[in-house]
Amino acid sequence: MKIQVFNDWDRVPKAQSEGKENVVLAWDGEYRKGDIIEFSGLESGNFYIVKVDAAIDPAFVLVKQEKLEFPVPFYEKKTSYNPLAFFGNRHVVTIRKAYEHEIKSYKNLALNPFDQHEVSGVFPHASANVETRGEAVFAARNAIDGCIATLSHGEWPYESWGINRQDDAEFTLDFGREVDFDKIVIYTRADFPHDNYWTSATFTFSDGTREVVSMEKKIAEPHVFNITKKKITWLKLGNLIKSDDPSPFPALTQIEVYGTES
Repeated sequence: MKIQVFNDWDRVPKAQSEGKENVVLAWDGEYRKGDIIEFSGLESGNFYIVKVDAAIDPAFVLVKQEKLEFPVPFYEKKTSYNPLAFFGNRHVVTIRKAYEHEIKSYKNLALNPFDQHEVSGVFPHASANVETRGEAVFAARNAIDGCIATLSHGEWPYESWGINRQDDAEFTLDFGREVDFDKIVIYTRADFPHDNYWTSATFTFSDGTREVVSMEKKIAEPHVFNITKKKITWLKLGNLIKSDDPSPFPALTQIEVYGTES
């Protein structure tokens, strides 16, 4: 495996490191707009632990291609990340194959701080049919990055999935393989009175089944739904019904799905 950092316009590596099952790239220098962190030599269908920056949590991911590219976010695209991420002149990037106990463990199957808005071949992956004004702080990926700060909206740590006032808004979580789970946890944004909240929603699963759930106004506590499903490859969250509060801005801060590999 290899990690390289290069700029998109010339693709000349400014830093690189190699390894068999574990790669650590520690390098001195500053990221520039257009820089890409590339992971190559991967095995399609394997699980990896990726840490793209010291200020971003490690991600347990399923990879379905031999090469991954992570464009370093700048300006507006960086607003949903910790401001210390990709900052300064010393950086560490790591990737390794996941251990067997990590693969088999009971965990949050939705969590992926490595997820990107436009990505292919890396799972879990979040997407949606609408994101408020197309802004990074309201992108679907924010709902699986592990951050559960609900008391405001906008830049990190208050990034969320925003629905742009759209009644048919729908959020999709693609696991990329079959998983079994028994619990779904949702943190809804609670920047009241700016925000509204949902009183009900519908989960649709890849096996064709549906579950309608009820919600209430919560500040920092999550909504916990004991829903058992097996061999599910994706789920959708939709049919989102707002409360009668005057605000038009309900939003999803985080979704967690607890279970195991099928």
